[in-house]
Parts: sequence; C-alpha cells; structure tokens
Amino acid sequence: MTHLLAPGSRLILASHNKGKLREIRGLLQPWAIDVVSAGELNLPEPDETEDSFIGNARLKALAAATATGLPALADDSGFCAGALSGAPGITSARWAGPEKDFRMAMQRVHTESASSPDRSAWFISALCLAWPDGHTETFEGRVDGVQIWPPRGEHGFGYDPMFLPSGASETYGEMDQEQKHATSHRARAFALLTAACFK
Repeated sequence: MTHLLAPGSRLILASHNKGKLREIRGLLQPWAIDVVSAGELNLPEPDETEDSFIGNARLKALAAATATGLPALADDSGFCAGALSGAPGITSARWAGPEKDFRMAMQRVHTESASSPDRSAWFISALCLAWPDGHTETFEGRVDGVQIWPPRGEHGFGYDPMFLPSGASETYGEMDQEQKHATSHRARAFALLTAACFK
C-alpha cells in the first residue's frame, strides 16, 4: 500500500549536491514540504554500489530514512551519450572526480565521443521515496536530445550546458529554472511521484 506525504511534512533529501537541492526544493514548493538535505545534516554518503539508477536511488533513500527516522527522497540521475553506449550514465558524478569538476567531465564526454557521428544524448532521473519502515516507491523520468559542444549557459548544474533537449533552442545550462522544470527528466519523474504519493 502506498504511503502518502501530507503538506507540511518534513522530508530528507538524500543528497549533498546543492544544485540538486535547489532544484528539488523548487519542484516541491507547491506541496509545502519542508526539505532538509543529507548534506545539511552531515549524514554520510553511502557508496553507490547498484547497477541501475533505480537501485542507487533506493539505496540512498533507505540510508537517509533509516538514519533520521523520517521519509527520505533520493534522486539518482545521469547524462547518457549515444556515442558512448549510454555512458557516463550511472557513473556521471564519478566522471567529475572528487572535486565535482563537471567542466572536466563534459570535456571527457566530448573527447571520447568525438570520433562518432552519433550526437544523441538523454538524461535519466530515478526517484525513490523511502520511509523508516523500509517501504519504498520508485519512479523514473527521461528526456532525449543531443550533446553539443562547446557547452552553453551558466544555469543548471552537472552536464546541463552540453545538453540540448529535443525541440529546444536552449541547453539546460541556458534555460532558467522554470523552463527546465517544465521539460526535465527530474520533472517527469516528479510528476509520477507526486501523483502517487502526495495528498
């Protein structure tokens, strides 16, 4: 049976990524949910040992829910390049190294895919909402487009500046937050989550 979140509930975001926290707070604003990140609580980051976005999201959400005794939301998302058979995918954050240098990560994607004519790319977002009793709900969103070079825009985070969604004239790095929310992989996953789990 689905567990529901009511307006005013406190929710732990199982992330230390400030860009992701900002985006998820924006997406949750209409539901008056009090979002606190694992980073703000100094919770340790669990090793992402699963082989799928859903698996890693579930692992992170359960760790935060267990540690705090509160419902926890985790997002595991990544940038996938057709020329690299879907890489970096679930290792997107690792490509940026311990310093989270996404300029370096985008350069690596560009360099390693330069010999291929395939410019297709997509973002995946897997969300897991977990409760302290171990119950979880998972949802996945995807948006397709192309990778571009050089990167464009200072908005967003991660690989956003090198991703041009299908039918768009601006990269996720050029779009403001409201524009991105209307089309993003995370917004699509959120629409499924809120329809199922929010009162």
